[in-house]
Amino acid sequence: MAKSKNVFICQSCGVQSPKWIGKCPSCGAWNSYVEEVIHVESSSKKVYQTGSGNKPILIYQVDSYQEQRIDTNNLELNRVLGGGLVPGSLVLIGGEPGIGKSTLALQVALKIKNQKVLYISGEESIQQIKLRADRIGVENANCYLLSETMLENIFPHIDSVDPDIMVVDSIQTLHTDTIESSAGSVSQIRECTAAILKYAKEKGLPVFLIGHINKEGNIAGPKILEHIVDTVLQFEGDINYMYRILRATKNRFGSTSELGIFEMQNAGLREVNNPSELLLSQSHENLSGTAIAATINGIRPFLIEVQALVSTAAYGTPQRSSTGFDLRRLSMLLAVLEKRAGFRLASKDVFLNIAGGLKVDDPAIDLAVVCAILSSDQDLSLDNSICFTGEIGLSGEIRQVNRIEQRISEAEKLGFKQIFIPKNNKKGADFSRFTIDIVFVGKVTEVFKELFG
Repeated sequence: MAKSKNVFICQSCGVQSPKWIGKCPSCGAWNSYVEEVIHVESSSKKVYQTGSGNKPILIYQVDSYQEQRIDTNNLELNRVLGGGLVPGSLVLIGGEPGIGKSTLALQVALKIKNQKVLYISGEESIQQIKLRADRIGVENANCYLLSETMLENIFPHIDSVDPDIMVVDSIQTLHTDTIESSAGSVSQIRECTAAILKYAKEKGLPVFLIGHINKEGNIAGPKILEHIVDTVLQFEGDINYMYRILRATKNRFGSTSELGIFEMQNAGLREVNNPSELLLSQSHENLSGTAIAATINGIRPFLIEVQALVSTAAYGTPQRSSTGFDLRRLSMLLAVLEKRAGFRLASKDVFLNIAGGLKVDDPAIDLAVVCAILSSDQDLSLDNSICFTGEIGLSGEIRQVNRIEQRISEAEKLGFKQIFIPKNNKKGADFSRFTIDIVFVGKVTEVFKELFG
């Protein structure tokens, strides 16, 4: 028989407490405990039982097969997913309000061909969804709309439609009668997701789950939500700008180093197949403090613009500000310039920005960052036909980077005339097929002499 008891559950991490406390001892969140009623099943079943259906099997006896993927008819989404949608998988899409999660999901539902799609919304009526579909301007006779929040009412509709793909917008709006708590609570999210997961795995139904995020930028609800789904996609970008970036933070069926780039327009999200068009701004001729970096994210090489501003500190303590680049790494590069190259930057404000709103983790951007800082410090502009790639070490040396030929090829394709690369990348690479002028450098001081004399 089930027994009920009241407990307090942290809405950030799911830790239970018998009484209300202000600060969660597990995740450190303040005022996150909410009282919920849980049911404890009292059962006399033994933990050890005989006669279970599954038996151990040797690994070489397991059949290997290539999973057939579903084409979403969206090249950027396919790339992030690892080649398409896997049947029976749960894909969780998270992002800030207004970033375009629902628009992306509806576009996928409308553009998938020869597949029956069921779009379930707990936030909008079907009339509101239809208005957004009209704005997107894509028609699909196999797309069904349902506005429902009760989980027990949803499954009969799924059985009657028998869809090939399902979209749930959003998982925080669903609730079940088996849990006596409000929708969006930890218990409701956990139970609803587990029920959808079980149904999806049994039927081989791929499901897109849209999730809200909290003020820290993490997906709202218990962390177990991200553990039980197969793929977690983060939709990023500034709502004041038109570009959006979709990246995978977890993917059981592909790489997590890929990213997709979209442009928000009146007719929905446009795929950006050539990312350099948004990461390279207009002509910056005769402007100091800008440098172009040849970087790689996943399997895609692209060029990004690094902007730097160095000025005399107006206050006693110099400011260090960075957007899209690790602030600690910026401090390290400034220390290298101070110690190894003799530039007096300790008393100056340094501001750094990566154009396009992109966050870059590739260490090969170091050389472009340093060149942009030196250009701003000396107030001398760099030729807009030059780009850079290279990692900088603590002794001021320029370390070799991987996949150098792809970086050079991308720079040549976009019309750049010269590229600075590490001297150690000479080994094992064939540069004879490139027409772009390649400059090999080994130290930061060599780069400064080449650029500014």
